[in-house]
Amino acid sequence: MGFLQEHEAFVRLHEEKRTGERLRRLQEGHGYAEKLFLQQVWWPTIGHFHQLHPEYEVKDYQDGTRFIDFAYLRLPYRIGIEIDGYGPHARDIDRTRFGDNLMRQNQLVLDGWKVFRFSYDDITQKQRRCQQMILHLMGRWYGEYAQPISLTHREKEIVRLAAMSVEPLKPRIVAGHLGIRPENARIWLQRLHAKGILRPASGDLRIRSYLLDSTGERFML
Repeated sequence: MGFLQEHEAFVRLHEEKRTGERLRRLQEGHGYAEKLFLQQVWWPTIGHFHQLHPEYEVKDYQDGTRFIDFAYLRLPYRIGIEIDGYGPHARDIDRTRFGDNLMRQNQLVLDGWKVFRFSYDDITQKQRRCQQMILHLMGRWYGEYAQPISLTHREKEIVRLAAMSVEPLKPRIVAGHLGIRPENARIWLQRLHAKGILRPASGDLRIRSYLLDSTGERFML
């Protein structure tokens, strides 16, 4: 499935698990900026929403409850991700609210959370930098993307084809090059996408073509 279908299923799954204030917060708090972060940053980088929780409830330093935009709960760490806007609401925030937000983050850190903040401007204008931050996060704390990626002979051949192609790589091109069926070529392309070697060039509900990601440049030889 593509992003829109996966995102709809992701939100629906968490709605079904919640009631009361937690459900209301999810329905009202998971808005445009949060969805854009998932579409522009998380989905192209990770490719799934496993262990990611939207509008996650935590205790704050005043014995109340707060909600983190996203919590990535995967042992041994708890990672909080916040999306910061810069609209009229953000500019008009008063000093008390500003200080309260800082204390909230301090408390999360003291409680063992690792906190990352992304601005709305970076999500819309500097997606690649945001994606690299997520990659570094996974590599440093979970060992993913930091270790050498093993590719089969066929995968290496597709990577070389992507490196030589002027246009984005499509299943029919790969199929013709390797002498396989287009549906099988699509599976190989999806595998390379999951490994972070290829990135989508077109398509939303269904990726139609791919480009070689900078992560895959070391496999060009």
